[in-house]
Amino acid sequence: MASIGLALTAGPQALPLPPSFQELYEQHATAVYRTALRVTGNDADAEDAMQTVFMRLMNLPALELTHSSEHYLRRAATNAAIDILRKKQSARETPLDLSPERTSPAKDALLKEAVRRALSKLDPEDAQLFTLRNLDGFSYEELAEMFGIERGTVASRLHRIRQDLLVAMNR
Repeated sequence: MASIGLALTAGPQALPLPPSFQELYEQHATAVYRTALRVTGNDADAEDAMQTVFMRLMNLPALELTHSSEHYLRRAATNAAIDILRKKQSARETPLDLSPERTSPAKDALLKEAVRRALSKLDPEDAQLFTLRNLDGFSYEELAEMFGIERGTVASRLHRIRQDLLVAMNR
């Protein structure tokens, strides 16, 4: 991972950071970065998403450190990363061959890009749910608690999301 640092400057002097913000950043920057990297697949975009998350926190009137801070920040990182992917989306859509013979690194890269594009078209909460389960490895029970829904609802939503992703990737 590239060196992670939050440069908040206004002219030649750095803005003072509240101690709670600094603690929050030091404790969660790596998790935020990794979450964004899993969604974007690109160091620069992940760093942009991480900076977006922490810049948004600077605009909040009061920072409260709670046990759910990491969950909130991971969700914020997913949203910021999806926003970046949506902005980058252009008319340069490349057809994707999803045949079983897919063995070359170039085809793997195309598949990853197709998944990223398809994720960017999903509802942000669905993209978060998919990312947290399939990239971050959260259990159905953990996701149910984070999203405030039943475990069975998590399973059915993930099934629907996978179907939506397959449809989006086959277009």
